[in-house]
Amino acid sequence: MNTVDSNFIRKKIAVIGLGFVGLPLSMMLAEKEFHVTGIDMDESKITKLQQAISYIGDVDGNRLKRVIDKGKFETTTNIDAIKNVDTIIICVPTPLTKQKTPDLRFIINVGEEIQQRLKKGQLVVLESSTFPGTTKEVFLPILEQSGLRVGKDFYLANSPERVDPGNHQYGVEEIPKVIGGQTNICEHEALELYSKIYNQVVTVSSTEAAEFTKLLENTFRFINISFINEMAILCDHLKVDIWEVIGAASTKPYGFMPFYPGPGIGGHCIPVDPLYLQWKFQQLGKKSDFIALSELVNQKMTDYIVNHTEELLKRNKKLFSAKILVYGVTYKKDVADTRDSPTLDIIEKLDQKGASVLYHDPYIPSLNINNKLFANTDITEDLLSEVDCVIILTDHSTIPLNKILDHASLIFDTRNVTKGHTGNSVVIRLGDGFQNLDK
Repeated sequence: MNTVDSNFIRKKIAVIGLGFVGLPLSMMLAEKEFHVTGIDMDESKITKLQQAISYIGDVDGNRLKRVIDKGKFETTTNIDAIKNVDTIIICVPTPLTKQKTPDLRFIINVGEEIQQRLKKGQLVVLESSTFPGTTKEVFLPILEQSGLRVGKDFYLANSPERVDPGNHQYGVEEIPKVIGGQTNICEHEALELYSKIYNQVVTVSSTEAAEFTKLLENTFRFINISFINEMAILCDHLKVDIWEVIGAASTKPYGFMPFYPGPGIGGHCIPVDPLYLQWKFQQLGKKSDFIALSELVNQKMTDYIVNHTEELLKRNKKLFSAKILVYGVTYKKDVADTRDSPTLDIIEKLDQKGASVLYHDPYIPSLNINNKLFANTDITEDLLSEVDCVIILTDHSTIPLNKILDHASLIFDTRNVTKGHTGNSVVIRLGDGFQNLDK
């Protein structure tokens, strides 16, 4: 298919990578009557999916069973399945190396597998978040080793994922989709497909522009969250309540956008994407001072939480002899995901300082931190009365707040979840300047 066929409808789609992005995308496509083949190298995932068991909160088992029963969704570990589809969508991880540089091994491996099986007329879309230039400079040369040529024999586009796990306000199809084609005809082919899937599609002039769009979005958030975390630290020294200040500033009808402090930035995207962008700048002999400073502030945040806890306890207990209950270990509320969660670093540092650390999280049954196993602990009235401090690090909707407030002696709330609630506990919120410690 060397020319655009306006009557051609791509109905068979392979989604490679069935994680927090690929699985919800697959469900949406199957529910829109596309025939979806989900491919993942993790056999345990495929086994669960074939039994209609979901491992992601945004996709329940009933949805899985419906599309499987209708014959719209099948899963496999066999990459040969891409030979039978019209479109290949790639949703593989793009982590950082230990040196905090881009780790493209998953993209490269997938590219090498695809190029061995690539057929004329297929559309390949890279949705994994990555630095500007990846599609053109890294991925395309691998695909063209097949002997096929982009824009003539096959089509290539970048459309960065915008999934927000745990966000039930917007469905996947309701979030505008950005697309950049490698050539004009590639853009056309991608637009023809994605306009049948999403409520709004936004085209940009190149794959680099599409890649940069995603990194700009998350770098904006990274910088502003780091900024407000620094302001929270300063407010503690000023004896001013950062939450009150944010609320007051938010009354301005223009020129201000509220961001909120917390124990640090976690997840796969926000703490990672800015460093992909910074790496690209460095390859050009440039750098972003904002990204570098924000990364430094974010790295310091877990130390501040630990030191602040030690300061709160010092009147009655030394940290090395304290018993501490951590509530919430996932990087955000109501999501079963601990990737790059700052809470893991906080638990490790408290443990290294000699504290006896317990945790409760309704989504995480156990943790292995630095080869030490931590088991999820039930929150009982007896436990709350025994611990010296409860640190709220994730504000899950199911938090038994009244029980904690009534039975814990000291609460360090890093999420402002206790605002407006009362109880028998002494409650200190991150950035409130220790204002309740003497009350």
